[in-house]
Amino acid sequence: MRQGFRQSMAWLHAWSGLVVGWVLFSVFVTGTASYYRAEISQWMRPELVAGATDPASSADLAAAYLQKAMPDAVGWYVELPKPEKPAVGVMWWKSLDGPFHQALLDSTSGAPVGARDTRGGDFLYRFHFELGMPPLWGRWIVGTCALVMLVALVSGIVTHRRIFADFFTFRRRRSQRGWLDAHNVFGVLALPFHLMITYTGLVTLAPMYMPWGVAAAYKGGEMRFYVDSGLMPDLRGPAGKPGTLAPLSSMIAQAIAERGEAPEGVSVYNPADAAASVVAIFEEPHGLAHEHPQIAFDGTTGAVLGRNGATRAAAKTSTVMLGLHEGHFAGAALRALFFLCGIMGAATVATGLVLWAVARAPKGAKADGFGVRLVRVLNLGTIAGLPAGIAAYFLANRLLPLDLAARADWEVGVFFGAWALVAVLGAVRPAGTVWREGLALVGALFLAVPFVGAIATGLHPLAGELRFLGFDAAMIVLGVLFVLAARKAGRPRPPQAQRADAAIAGREALRA
Repeated sequence: MRQGFRQSMAWLHAWSGLVVGWVLFSVFVTGTASYYRAEISQWMRPELVAGATDPASSADLAAAYLQKAMPDAVGWYVELPKPEKPAVGVMWWKSLDGPFHQALLDSTSGAPVGARDTRGGDFLYRFHFELGMPPLWGRWIVGTCALVMLVALVSGIVTHRRIFADFFTFRRRRSQRGWLDAHNVFGVLALPFHLMITYTGLVTLAPMYMPWGVAAAYKGGEMRFYVDSGLMPDLRGPAGKPGTLAPLSSMIAQAIAERGEAPEGVSVYNPADAAASVVAIFEEPHGLAHEHPQIAFDGTTGAVLGRNGATRAAAKTSTVMLGLHEGHFAGAALRALFFLCGIMGAATVATGLVLWAVARAPKGAKADGFGVRLVRVLNLGTIAGLPAGIAAYFLANRLLPLDLAARADWEVGVFFGAWALVAVLGAVRPAGTVWREGLALVGALFLAVPFVGAIATGLHPLAGELRFLGFDAAMIVLGVLFVLAARKAGRPRPPQAQRADAAIAGREALRA
C-alpha cells in the first residue's frame, strides 16, 4: 500500500485480469453465443424441418424406444417435440453418475432420425461453464475465474477516477493508446451488464461451491431441500418390485388439461419399478425467475401424486438470478442487446490482455523476454484461436461425412484442433505479422461458413430456403469484422511512434 490505495487497485486490476483473462474470454464468447443456442442447433441440423407435432403420441413412441434401449434404466428424460424442433430428444441412464445416453427420434415413427449427429449449440453452452472438461472440474475453474473477474471489475472502477471522461475518449489513430481507450469504452458502456452477468453466474453455481448449509440441515437428504423450497414435487423411492409403466400420453393429456399447454419434457424415474414416477415439466412462465412448473404422476396408474409448491423467498431469489443470467425472459430486441453486451465483455477482456503486454514490454521486461512472449502467444491463441475454433466447428458440421462414426465428437475435435493450430501459429510466426495472419484466418473461416453450408446442403436463399438467413448474415458480419481487424493489425507503424505509444500506454494503464 506504499504507492497508495488507487495504485494498489491498479496493480490488482491488471494482474487479476491477466491471470484469468484467457479463461474469461472463452467464457464470454461461448456464453454470448449461447443466447442463440437454439438457432445454432437448428442450423447444425438442417434436416429437421418445422412442422406440426403431437406431444402425447410422441411420448409413447419415445417410451417404447427407451424400454428397448435400457429396460432397467434408473431414469429417462423425453424432450417433447415443438413446431421449430419436430424431433423427440431422449436421454437415459443407469446411474446418476453416468454415463448418460441420448438419441433423437422421429416424432411420427419413433425411429432414430436421419439428422446428422452433432452437439449443436449445446456444446458452446456447456463449454461456457465447463470448458469442455469433466463437469465438476470445469465449473470450479469457471467459478474461480468469475470470482476474480468480480475483483477485477470492482478494482477497475476504483482505479479509473476518470471513468466517465475516459468513456468519451477514443484515440483510434494512436494504436497502442487506443487499446486503453477501447478497454475503457467497452468496459464502461456495458459495466452494469458485466457486474450482473458475473455476480449472477457465481450465484448460479453457489450451491456447488457452498453446500454446507443444506448438508447440515438435511443430513444426507439434500434432495428434500428442493422439495421444501418449491423447486420440484415430492417423489417417492423405488419399491423394489417390478411394475408396468402406464402410457405417457394419458399423463401428458392430464397435464395439458390442467395447465393449458403442453409440457416441454417428461422425466421418468425407475420406469420398470412398481413405484415409478413420471414428472411433466413445463416451460418457465414469462418473467425473470427461471423455474419450471411440474406435475408428478404415479407411473403405473397415471394418478396425480403432487406438484411443486410456491417457491420460497430464498429459492425465488436464486431463480431470479439464474433467469437474469440466462436471459430466457428476453424478447428479440433485449436478447440482441444482451448479445451485444456479451460481445463488449469479450472485447473488454481482449483489449485488457493486449494492453497488459503492450504496457509492460518496454518497462523492464525485454521485448523478446519469455514472460511477455508467453502472454503474447496466449493472447493470440485465445483471442483469435477460440473464434477460429468456433468457425471450424461450424464448417466441420457441413463437411464431415454424415455417416461418420462418433461424428459429434469429430466436430468437437475440429474445434479444439483449429484452436490449437492458431495458438501454434502465434508461437512460430514473427510477432510483426502474426496478428494480421491470425485474424485474417479467422475472418476467412467465418466468411466460408455460409458458402460452404449452401454448397454442402443446397439450402440457401437463391433456392428459396430462408431458415438460415439470419445465421448466415451473422457469419458474414463476423468475417468482415475480423478481416477489417486483420487489415488494421497489418498496418506498419514507425519505431518511434511505437515506443512513444507504448510508454504512454504503460504510464496510463498503471496510473489510470
